[in-house]
Amino acid sequence: MNISDTKATLSFSDGSPSVDMPIYKGTIGPDVIDIRKLYGQTGKFTYDPGFMSTAACQSAITYIDGDKGELLYRGYPIEQLAVNCDFLETCYLLLNGELPNAKQKEEFVGTVTKHTMVHEQMQFFFRGFRRDAHPMSVLVGTVGALASFYHDSLDINDAKQREISAIRLIAKLPTLVAMAYKYSIGQPFVYPRNDLSYSANFMRMMFGNPCEEYKVNDVLVRALDRILILHADHEQNASTSTVRLAGSSGANPFACIAAGIACLWGPAHGGANEAALNMLKEIGSVENIPGFIEKVKDKNSGVKLMGFGHRVYKNFDPRAKLMRETCHEVLNELGLQDDPLFKLAMELEKIALNDEYFVSRKLYPNVDFYSGIVQSALGIPVSLFTGIFAMARTIGWIAQWNEMIADPEQKIGRPRQLFVGSPRRDVPTIDKR
Repeated sequence: MNISDTKATLSFSDGSPSVDMPIYKGTIGPDVIDIRKLYGQTGKFTYDPGFMSTAACQSAITYIDGDKGELLYRGYPIEQLAVNCDFLETCYLLLNGELPNAKQKEEFVGTVTKHTMVHEQMQFFFRGFRRDAHPMSVLVGTVGALASFYHDSLDINDAKQREISAIRLIAKLPTLVAMAYKYSIGQPFVYPRNDLSYSANFMRMMFGNPCEEYKVNDVLVRALDRILILHADHEQNASTSTVRLAGSSGANPFACIAAGIACLWGPAHGGANEAALNMLKEIGSVENIPGFIEKVKDKNSGVKLMGFGHRVYKNFDPRAKLMRETCHEVLNELGLQDDPLFKLAMELEKIALNDEYFVSRKLYPNVDFYSGIVQSALGIPVSLFTGIFAMARTIGWIAQWNEMIADPEQKIGRPRQLFVGSPRRDVPTIDKR
């Protein structure tokens, strides 16, 4: 963080003295005005609901330029990482700042692979949930419960212990997500296998059963791996900010990640791909698309096009281009091009990419639109989509948490407020109320 030669001056129309505030420059992206001394010097706070104009931390992990449609992990464009790296290489990059060489990759993959099993007592936790419990409620509970088993790595001030916790979380999330799925359908849990890759292992734990050997399909494994890479981190979004806020109190990493999962569960955040797929099911068939599009264009209809456009990307979401390729690969591999749901999705995609109404508003299909279709084709139920998202984002959360703990400028999070309630008053006796 470099201080700029320019300063920001805040002046008041009531004659109060003006205040100079330093400006800091990042490597790329907007400069920031340092308002830390604002309250001390003026007795005033800033007001910024949703923190839309506030940088709450300095970070060297992920950078987004929404206007350009750019997403960088540690400086590397997402489109290069998704093509040239696998998910665990991406995890190593986010955690350590650089891509691993061959030896580092082998060691890292070996360490993660050897931590994929969860404590045998975890299966008793699952028995406490109803079979129809939402997988996210199961994950919030079981990830938080991991802290009960690993007292040897909860000292957040010890960098080595933080690293062990990070490995455990990355390794065990796929196992817990698969267990949540198996429990919901009444099938036995499938233990991880050390001879399979991270994504292949997850697919086997999800779809394997004791009656027959699970056959790994490389196209489908690569599709899942790409979903994980594309969702691994996304700067200071709601769930990442939640993890940082929880972590700022000194909470253990398992509790912080459970808090992130709870936030991700919100339909406005992690539930977008679920909403996109539900929308396709509501449209029903290709013949109904024109009528649906007309409703979308009618502001009074209340009908929204889910899985299109993005709050940050004002251009094409760079992740969507990659997910689109994967989507078509998976549908071809499984021979699903003529399946009514997928046919409908591809027709809707075609219209949105060519209709002036959507093109002029930059309402392009986003990553959630395609990842919902891909996951559905892979056989993942809609209720588990957000669980897959949590599995992918765990590396981003843990990297951001780790960075925050090591940052000497970080304090316990404590947003301020503009109080609009009653001023001080005295309590009347009961007969006067």
